[in-house]
Amino acid sequence: MTEVGARDAVVAADWRAAVREAAVALVELGVAGPDYPDACVKVVEQNGPYIVLTKGLALVHARPEDGGLGVGVAVTRLATPVEFGHRDNDPVDLLLAFCTPGPDAHVASLSRLARALSGGLADRLRAAADHDALAGELKGALPDA
Repeated sequence: MTEVGARDAVVAADWRAAVREAAVALVELGVAGPDYPDACVKVVEQNGPYIVLTKGLALVHARPEDGGLGVGVAVTRLATPVEFGHRDNDPVDLLLAFCTPGPDAHVASLSRLARALSGGLADRLRAAADHDALAGELKGALPDA
C-alpha cells in the first residue's frame, strides 16, 4: 500500500528548499528516513534539473537505499514558484516526491505516477481548492493508496 501526503502553500526560497520541503513530507509519513531530503537535493546537484518533467512540475526522489523505508508519494504545492535551472519547464510550482524501499517498487511507483500524470493529475492538483482537495486528488490518482 502507498502512503500519500500533501503540503499546500509551502514557502521555499529556492529549488533546494523546495526539494527538501517536498521530501520532508515523506519523512513525516514515516516512509523515508531523516536523510532522504538531503539525498534528494544531491540527486539534482549531481545530475541537474532533469527531475523537472513538464512545465512547473518536479518529481523529487532519491535511490531506495538513500532512506526509502516504505512506499510513499506526496504532493507539495508552492506558494511561489522557484527556478530549477531547467531551460524549458521552469519555474516549478508543484513537486511530487516519492520513495520506495527497493528497486522493484521504485519502478512500479514511477509507472503509476507517469500514468496519473498523463491522465491530467498535475492540472487537477493545481486546481485543488485546499490541502484536503490536494490530498484527495493524489489519493484518487493512485489506485492502491
